[in-house]
Amino acid sequence: MTFLFDIGKVLLDFDFEGTLESLLPAGSSVSALDALLEDKDAFERGDIAHEDYLARALGIFGPSVTREEFERAWRDVFTPNLPMWDAVERLAADGHRLLLFSNTNAIHCPWMLEEYDIFRHFEAGTYSFEAGCLKPEPEIYQRAIADHGLEPASTRYIDDLSANVETGRALGLRTHHYDLEDHAAFECWLTAEMALTR
Repeated sequence: MTFLFDIGKVLLDFDFEGTLESLLPAGSSVSALDALLEDKDAFERGDIAHEDYLARALGIFGPSVTREEFERAWRDVFTPNLPMWDAVERLAADGHRLLLFSNTNAIHCPWMLEEYDIFRHFEAGTYSFEAGCLKPEPEIYQRAIADHGLEPASTRYIDDLSANVETGRALGLRTHHYDLEDHAAFECWLTAEMALTR
């Protein structure tokens, strides 16, 4: 069985604002940080080059923050979602094909794939900044299906955003709308999906 996993709020939780606010100079308004985060989608689509996004960030945080400090803070937004990691370990042990499907950027990827051991179980992935499009745009799903030779009707797709799940479902994927606060619902869905193949 093939599983297509989102990363953020599924395999890893994240908190951009809480982590990055610590870099702002004393007395700075968080509105500048908001502007940077508003550009995050364009960065993740690949519309803004890595170096250009870094230049914007360093312009906001000022000379007291180095490139290395910003990139470290940008990466430190993540925490593991351990219940899902346990599920991935089980699926891998049972020989299922695991793939990643994420809106992400050139600072996070491939760093996170090397940093977090859970990703060793994933054969490959489709990432927005490389594809030039973002979920829930159908184009990135079509690319993932083509790149990995997926049969949508037999591919299980897990994502935390309803719009992403809806596009996946419209394209024929078997979907689960994941809630980080209700992992038990995922386990129930997974049990039901596994029963269909017996």
